[in-house]
Parts: sequence; C-alpha cells; structure tokens
Amino acid sequence: MLRQALLVASRSGGARRVVEFAPFTGDVVRRFIAGETIEDAARVTERLTGEGLLVSLDVLGEDTHDEERAEANVAHYVELLGRLGAAGLGVRAEVSLKLSAIGQTLDEALALENARRVCDAARSAGTTVTLDMEDHTTVASTLRVVRDIRPDFPDVGAVIQSYLRRAEEYCAELAYEGSRVRLCKGAYTAPAAVAFTDKDGVDKSFVRCMKVLMAGKGYPMLATHDPRLIDIAGALSVLHERDADTFEYQMLYGIRPQEQRRLAAQGAQVRVYVAYGPDWYRYFMRRLAERPANLRFFMRSLTGRS
Repeated sequence: MLRQALLVASRSGGARRVVEFAPFTGDVVRRFIAGETIEDAARVTERLTGEGLLVSLDVLGEDTHDEERAEANVAHYVELLGRLGAAGLGVRAEVSLKLSAIGQTLDEALALENARRVCDAARSAGTTVTLDMEDHTTVASTLRVVRDIRPDFPDVGAVIQSYLRRAEEYCAELAYEGSRVRLCKGAYTAPAAVAFTDKDGVDKSFVRCMKVLMAGKGYPMLATHDPRLIDIAGALSVLHERDADTFEYQMLYGIRPQEQRRLAAQGAQVRVYVAYGPDWYRYFMRRLAERPANLRFFMRSLTGRS
C-alpha cells in the first residue's frame, strides 16, 4: 500500500511542492539525481567511469504532449552525446531514452523518427541507446519501435519489466544474437490483469526472465540491487558458461554503490543508471517506492537526521 501511495504521489503537484521546499531534502535528492545540467552529468560520468564502472545516462522528462518539447528533448540528447563523444566517454557511457519524452504520446511515428536521430548521434559518439520501457500502456508501442529501429541500429537496447505477466514471453522473443535486453522489475502501477502486484510474484518472474536471457544468444543487462537475484545471475552465468563481457549488471546511481564497486572489482560489467535534469520529481518518487530503505533515508532527512 505504501508503494502505491508513493507512486500516486509521484503525479501530485502538492506532494512535489512539499518535497521541493522541505528543509534538508536537497542532499537526499542529490543522492539519486546527478544534477540538472549536461555539465553535471558529464562530471558524474567521468567519476564513475574512472572507477571502472559503465554508465547509462537518462535525461529526465517524460509524458511530453507537444512537438516543441519533444524536439527540445531530442536536441538535448544530441548535445549530450556530442559531449560524450568529444570527451572520449562513448566507450563507457550510453544513453537511456524514454519514447514518451520524444513524441510517443503524440504519434508513434514521430517518436520513431526522433529515436533514429538520437541513435544516429549515439553512433557518431561511439556509443549506444537503450529505449526505456514505461507504464504498461506503452509496452506494445515501445516494442514496435525497437523492432523497427534495429535493422538500422542493431545495438539499440530494449527493456523488459518483470512485473508484467508477459515478461517471460517478451524475453524469449528478444533473446536472439546481437540483442541487448535490460531486465528490471518495473516502477509503475498496473492492474493485476497485466502485472504481478506482489513482491514475490515480481521476483519469481525476474528469475524466470533471467533464465531465458542468460540461456539465449543476446546480451542480458540485469538491473537489480537484490543480493539474491545477483547471486542467481552469477550462478546462471556459470551454468551457461558466459564470460564476464557477455552480460552486465545494472544499478541505479546512489543505490548500493559499494556493491557496484565490489562486483566491478571481481571483473563483472557493472553499469550505473544515472538520471539528471530539472524534471526529477517523478523519477525520485519512484526510487523511494522501490525500496523501503530509500524511504527511511528520505524520512530521516525531513526531520534533519540525515
């Protein structure tokens, strides 16, 4: 119930004002958000890659409802990718792209064309793009865009959320050679008809999906902070004789940083999902909803104890 309440609050203007203006919350927000500008993102990327980690950069801003805003988001990604390429960071840092930020809500064809422009900029920078998955109503559209764009940009990543009841089916369809698939649990609300609504169901689905991806011929990107799931992933890599460079772990910026470095020190590929931008509120609230520890940390900050 608490998770659902936080997800509802993520769309509340009143709740946003409380979070934005409450004392002591700035440090907590900065724990999960790299900053608001490209310069902030570049600084964090340089630090993380210098520590042996990989990075996926997400420019925060979704549910765009006008073409001008979508165009501005595309331009921002192109500028960001130019910065990564000029700094030689393309080999260690990619970008994550929400289709709703570049026109999906208006027209799928517009989002596809804009995604091609971002992918072209990524190719010039020597890096890749992963198309983020959003709420359950966008799944079919997002997978169509992945299908349509991969003939020209075969390294484009797809995302599957294990809370969806069809997640294992989607993974099986995408576990082909050359396919990059990020598997995550999912941080959106959805009806029980299409999604598992309990933690145990989501976790079991995650394991089933991992088994499909790790047995397949693609490149799995396993996005979890759960120690049990990380251990299972390691066991599956041994079972399927996967070298360390044939899959990767992914974790969010600010969550379990020591575990990120521990895995990297053991030779694993570890990518940190780094979000930035002024439109940070909804992303921040979803992070609180994902883990009770995150919420406890935030509540301590509201009373000045963090």
